[in-house]
Amino acid sequence: MKSTQEPTYNMHVVRQFTLATIVWGVLGMSMGVFIAAQLVWPVLNFDTAWTIGHVHASALGWVAMISIGSLYYMIPRLWNPAAMYSTALISLHFWLATAGTVLYIASMWVNGITQGLMWRAINDDGTLSYSFVEALSASHFGYVVRLIGGGLFASGMLLLALNCWLTLRASQPATTPVTEVRHA
Repeated sequence: MKSTQEPTYNMHVVRQFTLATIVWGVLGMSMGVFIAAQLVWPVLNFDTAWTIGHVHASALGWVAMISIGSLYYMIPRLWNPAAMYSTALISLHFWLATAGTVLYIASMWVNGITQGLMWRAINDDGTLSYSFVEALSASHFGYVVRLIGGGLFASGMLLLALNCWLTLRASQPATTPVTEVRHA
């Protein structure tokens, strides 16, 4: 008789991405509530444009992290390997994605506040204190940080693709026969 032992999976990496999803989800949704409150109390805007970070906190931190964690959960189960090719690559991917998201979003918040304050600054005669180009050049460092954060996040996604490819290349096709389901 053939042994049908269930494979053991490393759930630690999935938990990492799930925890990050919860943290970024709470942060993004809390920011969304705060942004919605600005419709009732415009003073909460602080005369700045900091709110753009909300979309990216939700997209990179919440949606991407749960999608990545789901892939790391499903791939070993769908293609029957005992585990992903490299747990170290998954861990590196997690930290690259986390650091990239933090840098990307923080730079957007700082740039939003800087640009918002510069665009709303007026002189005594009612003219703008700063031109659009001055506000844009003041944001240069933030754009560099954003590029670094996006590069870190994209590097993590390349590690995901490499790890999945190596996992699928080493896996064996399913040996369990597919049974036909008969409907009543």
